[in-house]
Amino acid sequence: MLSRVHATRHFDNDMTDKNTKGYIHTLETFGLVDGPGVRFVVFLSGCRMRCRFCHNPDTWTSKGREYTAEELFRHVIRYRPYWKDNGGITVSGGEPLLQLDFLTAFFTLAKQEGIHTTVDTAGEPFREDKEYLERFDKLMAVTDLFMLDLKAMDSRAHISLTGVDNANILRMAQYLSAHGKKMWIRHVLVPGVTDDEGDLTAMHEFIKTLDTVEKTEVLPYHTLGTVKWAELGIPYTLEGVPAPDDEQIKRANELLHTSEYK
Repeated sequence: MLSRVHATRHFDNDMTDKNTKGYIHTLETFGLVDGPGVRFVVFLSGCRMRCRFCHNPDTWTSKGREYTAEELFRHVIRYRPYWKDNGGITVSGGEPLLQLDFLTAFFTLAKQEGIHTTVDTAGEPFREDKEYLERFDKLMAVTDLFMLDLKAMDSRAHISLTGVDNANILRMAQYLSAHGKKMWIRHVLVPGVTDDEGDLTAMHEFIKTLDTVEKTEVLPYHTLGTVKWAELGIPYTLEGVPAPDDEQIKRANELLHTSEYK
């Protein structure tokens, strides 16, 4: 039976409102690839990007089950025996930064319990105006790790791939580095789409300028999510593109120097 020891703990309201509401797409109780150790993974609804290889296009809209930060935390904390001291909570999406205040409120409760927190983000909502940075700084204060997806370095290639520019995403990586926040960089490898040698070399050169990157990972493209595109009636523009083979994955790892971070 799962422990409910922490369910009645008093939550302070020192940083943000525990009653802030968010919209949840799905919950995964036992994740092994979403940060260090065993993770409870929360997938938030909503994303502005339209990545051509997205395996969860059903997360694009803001529809989802509504929770307050405290309601979600009281549910998640019951699963703490699974992750114990070597895991924690990861919030993914969709794009979690679209629900920045809810995410901060949720992580504030987690840090009060000493739980490791990770954000899995593509960074697109990031802005550099004062109001946004004040809110983002609050999130940084309660986040242990940012897993940042870099889709492409060339801005035109990025727009073609995702529908949006990447300038603010790269600035977010620099901002995290400047503020000492740990990062894992991840890149989805799509043959003929995101495997350009020049772009991967430029990505490596950019990552080298960041001081807090602990790991760089190549994530091989797969087609497991194509059924969702069909169900939603969205044209899938990568039809017929195969998953990368071992040699293509090895080449990408070499160009991104991933072994240097292990």
